Amino acid sequence: MKVEYNVQVWREGDQFIAHAMPLDVMSSGPTPETACRALDEAARLFLRTAEEMGTLQEVLEECSYELQDGVWRAPEWIAAERRSTLLSA
Repeated sequence: MKVEYNVQVWREGDQFIAHAMPLDVMSSGPTPETACRALDEAARLFLRTAEEMGTLQEVLEECSYELQDGVWRAPEWIAAERRSTLLSA
């Protein structure tokens, strides 16, 4: 079974954080590539565990996935933006 996910990567200190959206699974590594490889393994283990527990369909549907032609499709990204806000004292 194939499950899609989008990945965001950012730096925190000397580590890179990779976040699988919308599964909300994260991992890290010293380079973006190693963080993404670690994330792929973490996502695979997360999904395998849900499958073994009999909750995979429920988990994916709760994350707005849709099953299409045997592939669980992640919700389409509309935008990725950097924003800021002012906090007044």
